[in-house]
Amino acid sequence: MIQEELKKAVSWSALDYILPGTVIGVGSGSTVAHFIYALASIKNSINGAVSSSNSSTKQLKSLGIPVLDLNEVDEVIVYVDSADEINCNLQMIKGGGAALTREKIIAAAAKKFICIVDESKKVEQLGKFPLPIEIIPMARTYITRELVKLGGLPKYRVGTITDNGNIILDVHNLHITDPVYLEKTINSLPGVVTVGLFAIHTAANIALISTTTGIKTIIK
Repeated sequence: MIQEELKKAVSWSALDYILPGTVIGVGSGSTVAHFIYALASIKNSINGAVSSSNSSTKQLKSLGIPVLDLNEVDEVIVYVDSADEINCNLQMIKGGGAALTREKIIAAAAKKFICIVDESKKVEQLGKFPLPIEIIPMARTYITRELVKLGGLPKYRVGTITDNGNIILDVHNLHITDPVYLEKTINSLPGVVTVGLFAIHTAANIALISTTTGIKTIIK
């Protein structure tokens, strides 16, 4: 499949940004799964990885890459993750795999965030992909009503429980012209753990975009 080849290519290209003797932040999802396999090829040169999800942790450990607790790490130099959508300002929608909260924590803690995507994820305006929001279960009805007021059409992601024990609302019908404002607004709602907009403190520093003609690099 062409898309899988693009994902694999961009994942291996991210190794150029990994410094020996450092701790690597690792995201989640199908593209990151390719990156973890790539990271295993240099596992003896790094100190370990901080993982954003149980699934990534399982894969890292299976390949012999030490998984470290973020609370016990002095610094994370580079965080590598993918996105469901990314715009020209390197602002993103993330959370399709329901790991958005831990992803946002590591992205905020890391000195540099490198986003690896195939060209299908590059958009002019965020919002075609439904916006994931992790919420406390008891707040579901309240937050649903508030999101409707913002023009969204929230849908409960049935059967999904996050690694933190919470639930996900996916918000359709959003045309996100001001990602920073919307991130602040949704995050301010009581019961929201975090919204899958990475625009304020956790936009990417570098985007590696895999195309049929090679890897395109965008630096913020």
